Amino acid sequence: MDAVVKTLSIQPVKRDTDSIKAKRPSREEAEAAVRTLIRWAGDDPAREGLIDTPKRVVKAYRELFEGYDQDSSKILDKVFEEVAGYDDMVLVREIPFASHCEHHMVPFVGHAHIAYYPSDGVVGLSKLARLVDVYARRLQTQETMTAEIVEAMVDSLNPRGVAVMIEAEHMCMSMRGVRKQGSTTITTRFTGIFKDDPAEQVRFMSMVRGFSSR
Repeated sequence: MDAVVKTLSIQPVKRDTDSIKAKRPSREEAEAAVRTLIRWAGDDPAREGLIDTPKRVVKAYRELFEGYDQDSSKILDKVFEEVAGYDDMVLVREIPFASHCEHHMVPFVGHAHIAYYPSDGVVGLSKLARLVDVYARRLQTQETMTAEIVEAMVDSLNPRGVAVMIEAEHMCMSMRGVRKQGSTTITTRFTGIFKDDPAEQVRFMSMVRGFSSR
């Protein structure tokens, strides 16, 4: 299986979500847009199998892109300080996610691996999985998603270091274009201890790969 590896130095995209929400079309307008796309694809939106498709697509979009209505800082707002002095790496591996490429609006799916060194305490482990979904459930690039997860953790937890690695297969490569099934893109970003000490990057990678089921 081929893999493309990218180590990131980019900054997260600044999204004016409040302004976008204020201009959000109505459900009726969204359903009309779906009917237009069905006609453009070459089919009849009035036929039996497609007549309710616009409603189903709009309902699905509200779920697939619910990350626009979520605030990462609220997910990470509760920190547990009573951890008996624990100050070593915390790693959550193999967090599954599904997102949509902002270039073609087709899915990319994969796993995220997140590690950090606590400073003021630790966050609930399930919150890291929820954090991934906040950014996955938006129109995305994998590079931006990686950077946004790191930035959210740095802002909310003030950790001594964060490491994030995302592995994903992009349907815009496997379903269209070059049509190379099985190709994997890997993105990483490190801050603090992980960025300053290459040995910590190696330790992170070893812990991820050493127990990986894939």
